[in-house]
Amino acid sequence: MSAFATALAALVADANLGVEAIFRQGGMGAPVPLRLLRSSPDRVADAFGTEIISATDILTVSTAALPVIAAGDSFALGAELLTVTHAERDASGAAWRVHCQQ
Repeated sequence: MSAFATALAALVADANLGVEAIFRQGGMGAPVPLRLLRSSPDRVADAFGTEIISATDILTVSTAALPVIAAGDSFALGAELLTVTHAERDASGAAWRVHCQQ
């Protein structure tokens, strides 16, 4: 296990940072329980000269926990259901950066 994977495992295990989630491939596959990191940064976009701020959901998921993530997959975090729009691996290959919509 690389130093990055070890660090991610420690962060995800932390009760103050990691959250419980249920992953489903294609939104309907077999449920896979796991822990991940969630961030919800605001995204600023321009529309006809007006700035629009929209909330986003970005999940950080260990590649060891989920080797494959694709658009259309889903994560249930409590009562919230997030659908994957895009997933990319980090440079070290230890984690996915998963962009989702509610």
